[in-house]
Amino acid sequence: MGATRIPVHRIPGVSRLLAIARGYYEQQLLYDVLRVGVIPKHIAIILDGNRRYAGRAGLDPSESYMLGAKKLEEVLEWCQELGIKHITVYAFSTENFNRSEEEVRLLMDLFRRKFSEAARDPRVHRYRIRVRAIGELERLPEGVKRAISEAEEATKDYDGHTLNLAVGYGGRTELAQAVRKICERIERGELRPNDVDEELISKHLYTADLPDPDLIIRTSGEERLSGFLLWQSAYSELYFCEANWPEFTKLDFLRAIRTYQGRERRFGR
Repeated sequence: MGATRIPVHRIPGVSRLLAIARGYYEQQLLYDVLRVGVIPKHIAIILDGNRRYAGRAGLDPSESYMLGAKKLEEVLEWCQELGIKHITVYAFSTENFNRSEEEVRLLMDLFRRKFSEAARDPRVHRYRIRVRAIGELERLPEGVKRAISEAEEATKDYDGHTLNLAVGYGGRTELAQAVRKICERIERGELRPNDVDEELISKHLYTADLPDPDLIIRTSGEERLSGFLLWQSAYSELYFCEANWPEFTKLDFLRAIRTYQGRERRFGR
């Protein structure tokens, strides 16, 4: 009978050595990122893989979503450390309304609690983070809308960082709404058809007062944007990470930034 094989990471002392090595590598990568100096002003993240993580880890989906919310708090700390000014996260799409009633209710309750907490979170006020929600907000439950208003009102004058949470968001819907607003202004005589150009359309999008994202990260290994920031992503660099959102690490984050720094942005030229 052959000897039982023990996974390397479970051998006494090895896991600690691996953690030390990982920490050293993380610090070295952080140093490299800061040394290169090309830090994106605006990053966007598609928070994907919560349900897959729950299934693999044997967790209830509610537990996985809570871990995902905690992960976003960590990412905000990492962005603050690097001096990244703006972050936009794809938290809930218009298509997600088609999920089971129980799951939608669970997520709406999570959004309600987290927006309400953001209004009083000491870190939000310390870093002067402006919190906003973008999307078809009229489709959200009243409790969620009230919590969003609470967070937005409490942080409206902050200029340290911007956190956009895309909730009930669809890229095509955003563009359709922008076109509709422009048409209404033309009908009122405020604009002429010849006034319509790329800049005017950009001014009617949810992110009108922000620069377009320099980098878009998607977790879970899926390699598509799923309608996220369709107009704004024209010249964004894309980075796809295999880790599911709750298990996204600082090392994954730094690798994404370092990869971005190694690319030459041509902006169509």
